[in-house]
Amino acid sequence: MIGRIVEIADDRRHLFLSRGFLVVQDTQGERKELGQVPLDDIVALIANAHGLSYTNNLLVALTERCVPFVLCAANHNAVGMLVTIDGNYQQAKRFDAQLAAGQPLMKRLWAEIVKSKLQQQAIVLEATGAPDIPLRYLIRKVRSGDPDNLEAQGARRYWGLLFGSDFRRDQQEGGLNAMLNYGYTVLRAATARSVVAAGLHPTLGIHHRNEGNAMRLVDDLMEPFRPIIDLKVWLLNRNGERLITSESKRALVRTIYEDMQTGMGATPVLVCVQRLATSLAQVFIGERNKLDLPLPGLPIDMASALN
Repeated sequence: MIGRIVEIADDRRHLFLSRGFLVVQDTQGERKELGQVPLDDIVALIANAHGLSYTNNLLVALTERCVPFVLCAANHNAVGMLVTIDGNYQQAKRFDAQLAAGQPLMKRLWAEIVKSKLQQQAIVLEATGAPDIPLRYLIRKVRSGDPDNLEAQGARRYWGLLFGSDFRRDQQEGGLNAMLNYGYTVLRAATARSVVAAGLHPTLGIHHRNEGNAMRLVDDLMEPFRPIIDLKVWLLNRNGERLITSESKRALVRTIYEDMQTGMGATPVLVCVQRLATSLAQVFIGERNKLDLPLPGLPIDMASALN
């Protein structure tokens, strides 16, 4: 079992710890208990509602298990995240290696990530019947450090090809944009957990440099997996779902459990993210030379849905 993403989406709920379980309680009327989840089964806990309260004991127990507690804004974007400061037995050694990594290495790693993301975007476009040649052309041009910013050039072409020329990616908008926000929040939480568990510091990024972003490395490593969320939103839109609902949220959460093809066979997206973070730590300490990125291709169930 690879764990569960748990979202609290209803208002006025109280969360507390009881005998190793997360307990959810209504705060109105008879204050009924609404459900329990074993803490050891949780990959991430997402707070996406108003009027929530939670005990300190619960937050401590989550961080001890390396479970991110994610706080969401009204647009379903993560605005805060509580993560452990002690996630790996080699953490100090890996922090030191991460800090010591030179620019040539960082530039090479970022080029690997950009190529992987562009490959996945091209495959998504091809699968949805959109022109993929513009993205495939960019893949061949990626250089160390991506000095030509082909990752951003690809994004500008990609959104219009995938969702139509009128679509604009805007985190403050609703509809498809809100669905993308939510899917990325789930992916970001899972990636943050993997980064911390690998003994890496989430703020010390490979490429992202925003001084106000405490999750720069997380945002670097989730890039190759974003197109999977994009494709899920495209499929939901094709089936008439264009708003954030409980059904669309469940579908987006399930995305990280779908199997992708890797060198080790069919592997859930969540495990692919974990392997990528672990491989980065191994690169930093000199145990390997390249990142463990998924093979280019769609998750198996999504590919079946398109056929």
